[in-house]
Amino acid sequence: MIIVLFGPPGAGKGTQANILAKHFDIPNFSTGDMFRAAIAAGTPVGRQVKAVIEAGDLVSDDLVNQLVFERINQVDCAKGVILDGYPRTVAQAEELDKWLENHHLHLDVIFEFQVDEQELVTRRAGRLYAPISKRVYHVDNNPPKVAGKCDETGETLVQRDDDNPEVVKHRLDVYREQTSPVIAFYKAQNRHLAIDGMTPIDDVFQTILNALPQAD
Repeated sequence: MIIVLFGPPGAGKGTQANILAKHFDIPNFSTGDMFRAAIAAGTPVGRQVKAVIEAGDLVSDDLVNQLVFERINQVDCAKGVILDGYPRTVAQAEELDKWLENHHLHLDVIFEFQVDEQELVTRRAGRLYAPISKRVYHVDNNPPKVAGKCDETGETLVQRDDDNPEVVKHRLDVYREQTSPVIAFYKAQNRHLAIDGMTPIDDVFQTILNALPQAD
Protein backbone atom coordinates (compact mmCIF):
# COMPACT_ATOMS: atom_id res chain seq x y z
CA MET A 1 0.00 0.00 0.00
CA ILE A 2 1.48 3.30 -1.15
CA ILE A 3 -0.34 6.41 0.12
CA VAL A 4 0.71 9.84 -1.13
CA LEU A 5 -0.54 13.02 0.56
CA PHE A 6 -0.24 16.55 -0.78
CA GLY A 7 -1.35 19.74 0.89
CA PRO A 8 -0.17 23.20 1.93
CA PRO A 9 1.21 23.85 5.42
CA GLY A 10 -1.60 23.65 7.96
CA ALA A 11 -4.00 21.70 5.74
CA GLY A 12 -4.02 18.74 8.11
CA LYS A 13 -2.11 16.19 6.08
CA GLY A 14 0.37 15.62 8.89
CA THR A 15 -2.48 14.76 11.25
CA GLN A 16 -3.98 12.35 8.73
CA ALA A 17 -0.59 10.81 7.98
CA ASN A 18 -0.18 9.95 11.65
CA ILE A 19 -3.70 8.52 11.90
CA LEU A 20 -3.26 6.43 8.75
CA ALA A 21 0.14 5.18 9.91
CA LYS A 22 -1.40 3.87 13.13
CA HIS A 23 -4.46 2.47 11.38
CA PHE A 24 -2.49 0.45 8.82
CA ASP A 25 0.66 -0.02 10.93
CA ILE A 26 2.90 1.39 8.21
CA PRO A 27 5.58 4.12 8.35
CA ASN A 28 4.95 7.75 7.50
CA PHE A 29 7.73 9.84 5.95
CA SER A 30 8.46 13.17 4.39
CA THR A 31 11.57 13.59 2.27
CA GLY A 32 12.99 15.75 5.07
CA ASP A 33 12.59 12.82 7.47
CA MET A 34 14.36 10.56 4.99
CA PHE A 35 17.19 13.04 4.49
CA ARG A 36 17.86 13.24 8.21
CA ALA A 37 17.62 9.47 8.75
CA ALA A 38 19.91 8.60 5.83
CA ILE A 39 22.48 11.19 6.87
CA ALA A 40 22.42 9.96 10.47
CA ALA A 41 22.75 6.34 9.33
CA GLY A 42 25.63 7.20 7.00
CA THR A 43 24.18 5.29 4.05
CA PRO A 44 25.80 5.85 0.61
CA VAL A 45 22.84 7.98 -0.51
CA GLY A 46 22.82 9.74 2.84
CA ARG A 47 26.46 10.73 2.40
CA GLN A 48 25.69 12.13 -1.05
CA VAL A 49 22.72 14.09 0.27
CA LYS A 50 24.82 15.48 3.13
CA ALA A 51 27.48 16.68 0.73
CA VAL A 52 24.92 18.40 -1.48
CA ILE A 53 23.19 20.11 1.45
CA GLU A 54 26.46 21.23 3.02
CA ALA A 55 27.47 22.75 -0.33
CA GLY A 56 24.24 24.75 -0.29
CA ASP A 57 22.90 23.08 -3.42
CA LEU A 58 19.45 21.63 -4.12
CA VAL A 59 19.14 17.86 -3.93
CA SER A 60 18.54 16.58 -7.47
CA ASP A 61 15.50 14.57 -8.52
CA ASP A 62 17.71 11.55 -9.12
CA LEU A 63 19.19 11.70 -5.63
CA VAL A 64 15.81 12.29 -3.98
CA ASN A 65 14.44 9.27 -5.81
CA GLN A 66 17.37 7.11 -4.75
CA LEU A 67 16.80 8.15 -1.17
CA VAL A 68 13.06 7.41 -1.27
CA PHE A 69 13.48 4.08 -3.02
CA GLU A 70 16.22 3.03 -0.61
CA ARG A 71 13.97 3.86 2.33
CA ILE A 72 10.73 2.27 1.15
CA ASN A 73 12.63 -0.89 0.18
CA GLN A 74 13.46 -1.51 3.84
CA VAL A 75 11.74 -4.22 5.83
CA ASP A 76 9.53 -1.95 7.95
CA CYS A 77 7.83 -0.75 4.76
CA ALA A 78 6.90 -4.27 3.64
CA LYS A 79 3.18 -3.59 4.22
CA GLY A 80 3.29 -0.12 2.74
CA VAL A 81 4.28 3.48 3.36
CA ILE A 82 2.76 6.95 3.56
CA LEU A 83 4.66 9.60 1.60
CA ASP A 84 4.13 13.19 2.73
CA GLY A 85 4.75 15.69 -0.07
CA TYR A 86 6.63 13.34 -2.41
CA PRO A 87 6.92 13.32 -5.39
CA ARG A 88 7.54 17.07 -5.75
CA THR A 89 8.25 17.13 -9.49
CA VAL A 90 6.84 15.37 -12.54
CA ALA A 91 10.22 13.69 -13.08
CA GLN A 92 10.04 12.24 -9.56
CA ALA A 93 6.46 11.08 -10.17
CA GLU A 94 7.45 9.30 -13.37
CA GLU A 95 10.40 7.57 -11.73
CA LEU A 96 8.24 6.55 -8.77
CA ASP A 97 5.79 4.87 -11.15
CA LYS A 98 8.65 2.98 -12.83
CA TRP A 99 10.12 1.85 -9.51
CA LEU A 100 6.75 0.69 -8.23
CA GLU A 101 6.06 -1.21 -11.44
CA ASN A 102 9.43 -2.95 -11.19
CA HIS A 103 8.50 -4.02 -7.66
CA HIS A 104 4.99 -5.16 -8.68
CA LEU A 105 3.37 -2.24 -6.91
CA HIS A 106 1.04 0.51 -8.07
CA LEU A 107 -0.03 3.95 -6.88
CA ASP A 108 -3.77 4.11 -7.47
CA VAL A 109 -4.58 7.55 -6.09
CA ILE A 110 -2.90 10.56 -4.55
CA PHE A 111 -4.74 12.76 -2.07
CA GLU A 112 -4.61 16.55 -2.28
CA PHE A 113 -5.77 18.45 0.79
CA GLN A 114 -7.43 21.67 -0.34
CA VAL A 115 -8.14 24.57 1.99
CA ASP A 116 -9.77 27.98 2.19
CA GLU A 117 -6.54 29.94 2.15
CA GLN A 118 -7.80 32.99 4.06
CA GLU A 119 -9.27 30.74 6.73
CA LEU A 120 -6.00 28.84 6.92
CA VAL A 121 -4.02 32.09 7.36
CA THR A 122 -6.39 33.13 10.15
CA ARG A 123 -6.20 29.70 11.77
CA ARG A 124 -2.40 29.66 11.72
CA ALA A 125 -2.17 33.24 12.99
CA GLY A 126 -3.95 32.18 16.19
CA ARG A 127 -1.60 29.30 17.02
CA LEU A 128 0.56 29.44 20.13
CA TYR A 129 3.47 27.09 20.76
CA ALA A 130 5.16 25.88 23.95
CA PRO A 131 8.89 25.46 23.14
CA ILE A 132 9.60 23.03 26.01
CA SER A 133 6.48 20.84 26.18
CA LYS A 134 5.90 21.11 22.38
CA ARG A 135 2.18 21.57 23.01
CA VAL A 136 0.24 23.67 20.51
CA TYR A 137 -2.65 25.94 21.49
CA HIS A 138 -4.96 28.29 19.65
CA VAL A 139 -6.27 31.58 20.98
CA ASP A 140 -9.84 30.71 19.93
CA ASN A 141 -10.11 26.96 19.28
CA ASN A 142 -7.81 25.58 21.98
CA PRO A 143 -6.86 28.34 24.44
CA PRO A 144 -4.61 27.65 27.45
CA LYS A 145 -6.19 27.79 30.91
CA VAL A 146 -4.03 30.80 31.74
CA ALA A 147 -3.56 33.25 28.88
CA GLY A 148 -0.10 33.01 27.37
CA LYS A 149 1.02 30.09 29.56
CA CYS A 150 1.34 26.35 28.87
CA ASP A 151 -1.08 24.23 30.91
CA GLU A 152 1.56 21.55 31.43
CA THR A 153 4.73 23.51 32.23
CA GLY A 154 3.64 27.09 32.82
CA GLU A 155 6.16 28.27 30.22
CA THR A 156 5.44 31.32 28.10
CA LEU A 157 3.74 30.54 24.81
CA VAL A 158 5.13 31.98 21.59
CA GLN A 159 4.01 32.39 18.01
CA ARG A 160 6.35 30.57 15.67
CA ASP A 161 7.77 32.48 12.72
CA ASP A 162 6.15 30.08 10.26
CA ASP A 163 2.70 30.97 11.69
CA ASN A 164 3.13 34.66 10.84
CA PRO A 165 0.39 35.59 8.29
CA GLU A 166 2.85 36.89 5.69
CA VAL A 167 5.01 33.78 6.01
CA VAL A 168 1.95 31.52 5.69
CA LYS A 169 0.80 33.38 2.55
CA HIS A 170 4.26 33.04 1.02
CA ARG A 171 4.41 29.31 1.78
CA LEU A 172 0.99 28.85 0.18
CA ASP A 173 2.22 30.60 -2.97
CA VAL A 174 5.36 28.43 -3.05
CA TYR A 175 3.31 25.27 -2.52
CA ARG A 176 0.98 26.09 -5.42
CA GLU A 177 3.87 26.91 -7.73
CA GLN A 178 5.85 23.77 -6.89
CA THR A 179 3.05 21.20 -6.84
CA SER A 180 0.69 22.33 -9.61
CA PRO A 181 2.56 20.39 -12.36
CA VAL A 182 2.61 17.23 -10.23
CA ILE A 183 -1.08 17.55 -9.38
CA ALA A 184 -1.83 18.04 -13.08
CA PHE A 185 0.20 14.91 -13.89
CA TYR A 186 -1.96 12.77 -11.61
CA LYS A 187 -5.21 14.48 -12.63
CA ALA A 188 -4.51 13.63 -16.28
CA GLN A 189 -4.30 9.97 -15.27
CA ASN A 190 -7.40 10.09 -13.07
CA ARG A 191 -5.30 9.27 -10.01
CA HIS A 192 -6.05 12.47 -8.08
CA LEU A 193 -8.58 12.96 -5.31
CA ALA A 194 -9.21 16.39 -3.82
CA ILE A 195 -10.10 16.44 -0.13
CA ASP A 196 -11.59 19.37 1.78
CA GLY A 197 -8.96 19.93 4.46
CA MET A 198 -11.29 22.21 6.40
CA THR A 199 -13.73 19.40 7.29
CA PRO A 200 -13.56 17.41 10.57
CA ILE A 201 -10.60 15.06 11.03
CA ASP A 202 -12.77 11.93 11.20
CA ASP A 203 -14.54 12.85 7.95
CA VAL A 204 -11.24 13.35 6.13
CA PHE A 205 -9.94 10.03 7.43
CA GLN A 206 -13.05 8.19 6.26
CA THR A 207 -12.84 9.79 2.82
CA ILE A 208 -9.29 8.50 2.43
CA LEU A 209 -10.23 5.01 3.61
CA ASN A 210 -13.13 4.86 1.17
CA ALA A 211 -10.84 5.76 -1.74
CA LEU A 212 -8.16 3.17 -0.99
CA PRO A 213 -8.54 -0.13 -2.89
CA GLN A 214 -7.47 -2.05 0.22
CA ALA A 215 -10.08 -0.46 2.46
CA ASP A 216 -13.08 -2.48 3.52
